[in-house]
Amino acid sequence: MSKPCAFCAVVAGDAPADVVHSGPTTVAFLDTKPVFPGHVLLVPRTHVTTLADLPPAELPAFFTLAQRLERAVEGAMDAPGSLVLINNVISQSVPHLHLHVIPRRPKDGLRFFLGPRHPYASPDESAAVARSIAAALEAG
Repeated sequence: MSKPCAFCAVVAGDAPADVVHSGPTTVAFLDTKPVFPGHVLLVPRTHVTTLADLPPAELPAFFTLAQRLERAVEGAMDAPGSLVLINNVISQSVPHLHLHVIPRRPKDGLRFFLGPRHPYASPDESAAVARSIAAALEAG
């Protein structure tokens, strides 16, 4: 038997959470192991694993709320910035789509970086990669 989804339990009200928003399609709550105080998770009520799985009709409300949460977290935590991210499968601790809003400050010690970097060997290689992604996007 597979492990029950921790975020579905929060959505259902069966697990404790410090909820900051509860709407018809989304729930937002404080992360229980925050990077910094004010770290919020936004989840859809529908159990989906990745952003690609979220029904297109739910995308506008999900990202509109993400934008509002970004402003609210920064304002409430008196933070000049934030990190907004979604992990899809890799580094996803709970297999339920969740968007993080993490308040940030200069020199806060968070070592989040996109690296190591792997540059393209040539302009031809980058152009081929761009064509491949464009074709996949066009296909659907």
